[in-house]
Amino acid sequence: MTDDLEDLKRRLVVGHKSDGRSVYDEAAKSQLVALCLQPGASVSRLARECGVNANQVGRWLREHGHGGRARKAVASVVPASAAFVAVPVPPASPIAVRSCDDIVAVMDVQARLPNGVAIDLRGVQLRHVGEVIEALGRLRCSASTKD
Repeated sequence: MTDDLEDLKRRLVVGHKSDGRSVYDEAAKSQLVALCLQPGASVSRLARECGVNANQVGRWLREHGHGGRARKAVASVVPASAAFVAVPVPPASPIAVRSCDDIVAVMDVQARLPNGVAIDLRGVQLRHVGEVIEALGRLRCSASTKD
């Protein structure tokens, strides 16, 4: 655990109620919420390292207007029904020659699924690109599997 996270853990709980529930410092709660909103941050890991239940941190995220999950902002950028995200592809050599009489068009296909999986296929024949895209479109994938 980093020193900053250790310091946050020390400052987070400021006391206990008579029924045993913890009383939390508002500034430390806000700092933990900010950490949870960082790209690649795991809410459950940060909660565990700070000694707080992940559901409690989720509640703080909702209270701070973040819908309970740090990655909801990412999910709202890419609609759940969208199977693909636009990925810029640098131009490549579009034609490969097998023989003098047989010219076959090939291309590179790159796709990034909403759950963060990147697919990079090199040298796909143009006649197969449609089949590849259809197969990728049939994959069951949601942004919620990125954790």
